[in-house]
Amino acid sequence: MIEVRDVVMRFGDKTVLRKVSTVFERGKTNLVIGRSGSGKTVLLKSIVGLVQVNEGEIVYDGKVFNKLDFTGQKEIRQQIGMIFQGSALFDSLNVEKNVMFPLDMFTGMSMNEKRERVNFCLQRVNLENVNRLYPTELSGGMKKRVAIARAIALNPKYLLCDEPNSGLDPQTSIVIDNLIRELTEEYNMTTIINTHDMNSVLEIGDKVTFIYEGRIEWEGTKDDILHSQNQYLDDFVFASGMGKKIKALNH
Repeated sequence: MIEVRDVVMRFGDKTVLRKVSTVFERGKTNLVIGRSGSGKTVLLKSIVGLVQVNEGEIVYDGKVFNKLDFTGQKEIRQQIGMIFQGSALFDSLNVEKNVMFPLDMFTGMSMNEKRERVNFCLQRVNLENVNRLYPTELSGGMKKRVAIARAIALNPKYLLCDEPNSGLDPQTSIVIDNLIRELTEEYNMTTIINTHDMNSVLEIGDKVTFIYEGRIEWEGTKDDILHSQNQYLDDFVFASGMGKKIKALNH
């Protein structure tokens, strides 16, 4: 479980997050949605410690992450898997080396042990015989699956995803969504997904947090969205082009 307690984030005179408090539950897909500039990316960066909050606490299973020393934060970071927008694979490394990267960084495993773990992770995301390929030789969907394999290499307790479906066609997006959900349930991870994709929300949104102008405007399940009385959320959903689909579900 990850808790966000009264987090305030400022950049100069601009307040980006305004007393944000929420809980992301273990074993569930927790989706964060909102318009560009709403603060959701800053929230994700705050949670992983890429930016330091001005006020409030980020709590990982009872440990206040932003109050820990370097060693304490490092221990938690080793339990975090991260899927970046655009996959963020190393172009100079082949698939095997990309997935092996966190194992090289944080473990004392032998080369044979690391190769076994890499192969297991690639098989788990339905990729085989791609170890020697380079990112430039992969499709967009394959790159995302390699990024997921790398993210789960250390068997993390927490999985943070920034726009995992960015740049993918709808069919491939469904594959990635289902894979993330399966892994979340299988490994009982605390998964947080930043997304603009309302299809993802309606398919896998166990809990949905809607951020509007730096504050949490609404929270609920994917089913609750269908009956939301929140005007800001309704405007966001219908602007995303999902209005007709939601109307159909309501009927």
